[in-house]
Amino acid sequence: MTRARRVLAGIGVVAGAAVVRHRALHWGATQVERAVDLPGDGLLVRSDLTATRAITVAAPPGRVWPWLVQLGWGRGGFYSYDALENLIGLGIHSAERVEPQWQGLAVGDAVHLAPQVGLEVRVLEPERALVLAGTAPQGGPAAVPYDFTWAFVLRPGPEAGTTRLVVRERYLCRTPAARPLVEVVSVLSTVMSERMLRGVRDRAERAA
Repeated sequence: MTRARRVLAGIGVVAGAAVVRHRALHWGATQVERAVDLPGDGLLVRSDLTATRAITVAAPPGRVWPWLVQLGWGRGGFYSYDALENLIGLGIHSAERVEPQWQGLAVGDAVHLAPQVGLEVRVLEPERALVLAGTAPQGGPAAVPYDFTWAFVLRPGPEAGTTRLVVRERYLCRTPAARPLVEVVSVLSTVMSERMLRGVRDRAERAA
């Protein structure tokens, strides 16, 4: 292979990777959903990486919302690949029904991703928006060197009685080493988030 062909091949690989990355970060989301401001966007001064993913649920927001409220470790789980999450000993079991004891949630509460890892509820608008946030400690080494927001937003669906579930992740890197870590996290998030969106959809539609 000549040098020119190697360069062209390299450019093709980079371009292909960029397309795959773009699609992964915006799985299921329309151009409008990717561009529009969502609840929680203002919690970070900027975003070094934003992922917006979405799915249509054939159920009204009131049927979708209870599944979001009970998200979390020690609660309803994440409706994703429990087996993968439990490979690292998280002990997560995604709920198959809405549980009344997990429906009480308020701004300031913690929603745990793992026993020692929690996000704070920063926005809670029933049947519209749930936003969780985590902030890296300032000054000194940080276990997680980036700030993070995780928004679950319910918008009108394409047909009466349907809902668009839009999930947005925003990352603000606090250290130079954070950027490659965030890229790795976003890849894992693509796999888990797609399954989570489908998991919420399937549960809400069964209950509708």
